Amino acid sequence: MAQKQAKVLEVPRYIKNTSKVLQALNKNLAAAFALKLFETPIKYKTPKREQKMFEVSHKSKILLPKCGKEIMVYENKFGSKKVLLVHGWNGRGTQLVSIAKAFKELNYTIISFDAPGHGNSPKSASNMKDFIEAIFELDKKHNGFDVMIGHSLGGMSVINSLGRGLQTDKAVIIGSGNTTKAITEDFLNTISMSKKITPVLINLFERKYNDKMNNYDVAEKALKVYVPVLIIHDKNDKDVPFTAAEAISANLQNNELLITTGLGHRKILGDEKVIEKIIQFVTS
Repeated sequence: MAQKQAKVLEVPRYIKNTSKVLQALNKNLAAAFALKLFETPIKYKTPKREQKMFEVSHKSKILLPKCGKEIMVYENKFGSKKVLLVHGWNGRGTQLVSIAKAFKELNYTIISFDAPGHGNSPKSASNMKDFIEAIFELDKKHNGFDVMIGHSLGGMSVINSLGRGLQTDKAVIIGSGNTTKAITEDFLNTISMSKKITPVLINLFERKYNDKMNNYDVAEKALKVYVPVLIIHDKNDKDVPFTAAEAISANLQNNELLITTGLGHRKILGDEKVIEKIIQFVTS
């Protein structure tokens, strides 16, 4: 199902054509066009399976002071223990609904959010720095989390947050990417641009934010993470290769690695055995 969906979300032909023309004319123009796309999330309609979570959640908006962007926050109070769920690029705060249901059974209070430019948050540019800021702000607002779970870019953001000093008891990352360079190259490939544009795009990003992109590489930050981490990744993930999970695992002090087969990048979030493993890891 997830793999079929990935084909449906094909990049429009006009974007690919523009990419090809710009890179033939001027590398800097091509990189500027790519960066604009790189930081513009696509908002998808909330699927039926997430509708109930959206309806029953207490919804509020908070402003992220550093980036100046507003996010929609979802809260479901069930107990004193708290779990933070972090979606990936183009995702929503309700996307980890099946995992949320399992934590409801454990009487956890569940917090999730629509990252800047995503879901029901106001339209804006977005990047991993914004995801990390959102995690820190919510951690402060809710006096910490017992468990943090992130999917895809959300997983990268969770490890980055922990590597920057955030505390939690346990963390779970699912389908997480590793190096920002690999993500940039994959993105350029998706929009039909050559890998040769990668250093130009990275340079543009670094000048815009006065920050090194590789400061957000996950395996590097994993060296500073000491809490137990469960890493879950599917061998057939077409969006992020499972070798990313192996590289992250090699640098974490205390982790378990679960490699699944046939679930792809999104279907993995609703798989019963995956959710059972998460619950077993959290409660052990």
